[in-house]
Amino acid sequence: MKSLSIVILGAIMLSAIQVVSGQTNDQKTLEMELIVTDEQKIILFASFALAVIGIFVYLARDIILRKKTSYDSKEFDSKNDKTYEKYHSDWSDDYEEFGTRSKSKENKEFREAFQNSVLPDYYKTLDISQEATQDEIKNKYRELAKKIHPDKNKDDKSEEIMVKINKAYEVLSNEELRKKYDAYYDKN
Repeated sequence: MKSLSIVILGAIMLSAIQVVSGQTNDQKTLEMELIVTDEQKIILFASFALAVIGIFVYLARDIILRKKTSYDSKEFDSKNDKTYEKYHSDWSDDYEEFGTRSKSKENKEFREAFQNSVLPDYYKTLDISQEATQDEIKNKYRELAKKIHPDKNKDDKSEEIMVKINKAYEVLSNEELRKKYDAYYDKN
């Protein structure tokens, strides 16, 4: 900061000396006339206009380059009420949770069941192999549901068994849940 203030002070002193020396030389009169042609005026005006446009583009760069979200393409009342900016966030659509452990409800459920050694064998519940396809899972579920459904089977434990079958089908029919289950099942 000191060097900057010294440079500025030096520039002020130099300009003051030039002004004083220019005023003392009354004997030498300098006649200078500024002549600007039409071409130079056009060039000056065009360069000034480009500079002004450049400044406006620079100042509006955030608005111009802003990432459009799904909220921008829809018509909401909040946009008309001017509350849009208050509740809008540029990162709301592309938010990702970073980390090694996913914090989903299913992962937590599988992890706790695995830690307590009570992870049910959904493949055994549906009586299928671990390599079963989605069609095989669906067919086996329907077959078991017809046999064990409480409306058809009057056994006292049919409701409990049906709940287990439904849970097994829910997990194994969803490919993402099945991958998560298999990760914990293979550890077991």
